[in-house]
Amino acid sequence: MIEKIQVLLQYVLPKYWITYLIGLGASWKGGCITHYIIKLFIRIYKIDMKDFEKININQYTTFNEFFTRKLHSNARPIDNNASTLIIPADGIITQTGKINQTKIFQVKGISYHLDELLAGHDNIINYFINGIFSIIYIPVQNCHRVYMPCTGTLREVLYIPGDLFSVNPKIATNIPNIFSRNERVICIFETNFGYMAQILIGSMIVGSIKTTWLGTITPPRAGVVKHWHYPQKDTNNDSHHNTIILKKGNEMGLFKLGSTVINLFDSKKVIINKFQPHDVARIGMPLAQGYNDNSKN
Repeated sequence: MIEKIQVLLQYVLPKYWITYLIGLGASWKGGCITHYIIKLFIRIYKIDMKDFEKININQYTTFNEFFTRKLHSNARPIDNNASTLIIPADGIITQTGKINQTKIFQVKGISYHLDELLAGHDNIINYFINGIFSIIYIPVQNCHRVYMPCTGTLREVLYIPGDLFSVNPKIATNIPNIFSRNERVICIFETNFGYMAQILIGSMIVGSIKTTWLGTITPPRAGVVKHWHYPQKDTNNDSHHNTIILKKGNEMGLFKLGSTVINLFDSKKVIINKFQPHDVARIGMPLAQGYNDNSKN
């Protein structure tokens, strides 16, 4: 019954206003009040601050700074095997699997399609037909930064406006097509293992989505699709001018508050490791194995 009420509330609550107001509060420089809230949050969620660069909570001037805290450089060892793709975010693996043509199975007999998730962009959809996917949910207490599973050259970025349903797994499993309905940032990389999509899903109370090269993408929420294209590396003179290349384990983006990261891969070149729903995900751990004779980290 409680779960049904939670789902019903997702349809009637003013999600944008709630997100906006909480975002304002999280940006407030409240001094000792902010530090008390952070301390309480750490105690409730049993967060080990030794994992992070700033251990002293007095170093955080706003709750948002705490939410987006950086991991210590040694906190998450990266699997450096050239053929290994790593988990891009701390959280919970809610689902992995095969894409059936363009259909992704959600749960409870519900499925959604690549053309919905990728907003009908056929040139991108074609990369992932019969591909594979992984979905990682980032709870509010976890690190909210997202990293690269493998080295990739950025090709395209899409911002797709949408709803702000909660992506908590207990709620998400009861809202059809939730990841295709929610606001999202789609990043397409060309890698040694074919094309990869890394999709940052917005949700209620996620006040901001950022990437390391564009900065803040949302807010503002203007309700307009945005599309950026990026040049390839010039193979004639080995120039990297204006080309964005992120190495495996590099930070690529962040959420202000937890959300969800979806990855799409080419199944001919990537085989995802076996996971069970609700397995714990940690940045740097093996996610999948890639196959390419010329693979590099």
